[in-house]
Amino acid sequence: MKNEVISKNTFDFLNKLKENNTREWFLEHKDEFKVEEKSFKDFILALLEELNLYDDIEKSKVFRIYRDVRFSKNKTPYKTHLSGSFTRAGARLRGGYYVHIESGSSFIAIGFWDPNKEDLFRIRKELELDASEFREAISNKEFKAIWGELEGDELKRAPKGFDVEHKDIDLIRKKQYIFTRKFTDKEVLSPNFLSTVNKSFATVRPFFDLMSDVLTTNLNGESTLD
Repeated sequence: MKNEVISKNTFDFLNKLKENNTREWFLEHKDEFKVEEKSFKDFILALLEELNLYDDIEKSKVFRIYRDVRFSKNKTPYKTHLSGSFTRAGARLRGGYYVHIESGSSFIAIGFWDPNKEDLFRIRKELELDASEFREAISNKEFKAIWGELEGDELKRAPKGFDVEHKDIDLIRKKQYIFTRKFTDKEVLSPNFLSTVNKSFATVRPFFDLMSDVLTTNLNGESTLD
């Protein structure tokens, strides 16, 4: 594994940006930003190599520092974190990985944070039919020790067409199916951070395999892929 690390300089820059979130300040310090952005991109590329040893990643992405303020009350022009994501290959492999670096608020995440309406309906129908495999996957001892409890936005009541009294309505009401793991700044700056993130992501495969199977079949178990 490449020894790519997150530098204290990255946190220092992001903290200064948080205190000086203006276009004028950013332009004056853009060269400094480019150095930290390159360092983070190297980290993401190193992690991509490790992920591809046990998964099939279609693409990785480092998100831009610029905020879209058109529909936001917060008009500060720049994000005060660095983040990247990994998309699994093709229609047959579902789920994604995410890395978020921010002083005092760093975390990694996995799962389904923006499923389209067809995928969300298919997941809900599977859970309505039988949620036992889903519960078994997210209750696995190793998985739960790292990722904790299921998170994500949810409806206050049952989705249209689903029984509000269903025994698995707590899962069916979800609009997202995600898990997060938080890290202290000290943990992020550790030389073992990349390895820790990679090992955390590796525990997700059984959950992703189950969800990929659900999202590529109908309720009779027949493939929906061409």
